Amino acid sequence: MSEPRDPQVEQLVAEIQRRVLLRLQGAGGQTAPLAAAPLREQPCQDGPSENCSACGLCAVRRPEAVRTLAAEGASRIGSAEGTGRAADDIAAMIDHTLLKADATSADVQRLCDEARKHRFASVCVNTSFVPQARRLLTGSGVMVCAVVGFPLGAMAPSAKAFEAREAVRAGAEEIDMVINQGALKSRDYALVHEDIRKVVEASRPARVKVILETGALTQEEKVIGITLSKVAGAHFVKTSTGFGPGGATVEDVALMRRLVGSDMGVKASGGVRTCEDATKMRAAGASRIGASASVAIVAQCQNKASEPPPGPGPATSRPWLNKAKGSAGKPAAPATASGKTGGY
Repeated sequence: MSEPRDPQVEQLVAEIQRRVLLRLQGAGGQTAPLAAAPLREQPCQDGPSENCSACGLCAVRRPEAVRTLAAEGASRIGSAEGTGRAADDIAAMIDHTLLKADATSADVQRLCDEARKHRFASVCVNTSFVPQARRLLTGSGVMVCAVVGFPLGAMAPSAKAFEAREAVRAGAEEIDMVINQGALKSRDYALVHEDIRKVVEASRPARVKVILETGALTQEEKVIGITLSKVAGAHFVKTSTGFGPGGATVEDVALMRRLVGSDMGVKASGGVRTCEDATKMRAAGASRIGASASVAIVAQCQNKASEPPPGPGPATSRPWLNKAKGSAGKPAAPATASGKTGGY
């Protein structure tokens, strides 16, 4: 049983909720964006190159177009000041995931082999498989992520904290915890905050992602859950477990990014199964993708990048869009799914 509610905490959360909702609601009840994100974080809406606004940020706003140019022979592209670090690859955003209850050691072996091969950001497993994953991935640069309080999130804060501490001791570098959805819906915000804070403290130095299960929440509950995750010191907010109702949506990812700004990561998980899905989530603001279909996603992105471009259109006065040629007039050199899947 939780402690009696603190009126001051209730008042603080109510004020946070009021201010956030005021900023989200425009005239006539229409949703309005918060402070505009930096241009590099906004998806490009210019369409064909003839309509290009020449912002110089294609490396981060239109990475698929850049990959197509590289496949066509371009060895270098121009980039404007403020571009920042561009993602090397969709794969570098992916947490390769296996969370089903009947997963075997052989499945985890295959998961880790695929993560090494494709250079995924991490593998995400249940805590019992953390030692094996750590052993298989040592020296690979691929992190081990463990889920805590998964998939319901209805455990006591001390139980989640213990599970997180043991996972980190076994080698986990990131922890994905499930929020206490019942407490959130009961407006017991002190318990929600305590739950997240205890896991964050127990997991140090590992980073913590808070899974909100957005498909089960109202817009108000999403706003409060995201805000409490940030206040409690989490490093990421995450859409879904993959075992609950619904999955990641572009709208939820965009809401998360608007509320956390650049201070936290945003992880899209649940139903992300194609290259197109992953690209849309990244454009909406996701910095990490949770998927069990990771190998298929990467294969689709690679195939898409290697497809020949459409035939030449009308001549333009933009010679810099032409692909680079070698001295001999030739283009310069261009810069299997697992058995059981996770719930993602």
